[in-house]
Amino acid sequence: MTCAHNPFCTILPPHILKKLAGDPNRRDDALRNLEITGRMRGMRQVLAVLPLLGPAGTKHRTIYDAKTTQNLPGTEVLDEGGQASGDKAVQEAYEYSGNTYDFYSKIFNRNSVDDHGLTLKSTVHFDQNYDNAFWNGQQMIYGDGQYFQSFTVCLDVVAHELTHGVTQNEAQLVYSGQSGALNESISDVFRSLVKQWSKNQTADQADWLIGAGLFTSAVYGQALRSMANPGTAYDDPAIGKDPQPSDMSGYVDTTDDNGGVHINSGIPNRAFYLASMSLGG
Repeated sequence: MTCAHNPFCTILPPHILKKLAGDPNRRDDALRNLEITGRMRGMRQVLAVLPLLGPAGTKHRTIYDAKTTQNLPGTEVLDEGGQASGDKAVQEAYEYSGNTYDFYSKIFNRNSVDDHGLTLKSTVHFDQNYDNAFWNGQQMIYGDGQYFQSFTVCLDVVAHELTHGVTQNEAQLVYSGQSGALNESISDVFRSLVKQWSKNQTADQADWLIGAGLFTSAVYGQALRSMANPGTAYDDPAIGKDPQPSDMSGYVDTTDDNGGVHINSGIPNRAFYLASMSLGG
């Protein structure tokens, strides 16, 4: 179901959508989102082997609008240096992908996520009420959400998913079990660094939350994950309780979610948080 070295990577863990599917009022949308995610996973395996290179040393972002369809990439609405759009999702995707590019360029001298000038493509308004965002091997896709805010609303969501592109081209970590959890953790780590760098924060000033601001007022929780305190990000009747462990004594042995990649990532996340706080800066 998942290409080992070229994973289909979503920001929203499947256990949240499965929990929502238990609610008769949300069942149809949640099951539909899970079905779309499954189909996109198959597309991901094909797209991952088709390189798309841009001019070396340049930042190039292109934003498309799917207009609530599943047609990808959609209609081009903004290209690098173009006139600002009145569409909030378009501007957020453009700005935050730029923040991520700038971080990797200025801090690591990296030319885009593949280090070969990959154009940062983003499609907004994907499908209707699609509660997720994902990296499909060549671009970012964002749903508007129904139970959640638009998935472009958080810089860290954008940085997390684009970092999957870095891992895909560098470490090629198998997206299963502990290797997959480390894959997810790397995206959480670098998304946190992008956010801290963009806000000029020190380690002790950062919130260490993944997806803060993504929940609507209908959800009781801070974010999707907490790197500082895994397992405490949310506790809500509709989506359940954050299942992340903070150390290996709580490791979850499961076949769901590619072996718990979104769950056990809390362990290396916590380790990175502790190291960062110890080092300071």
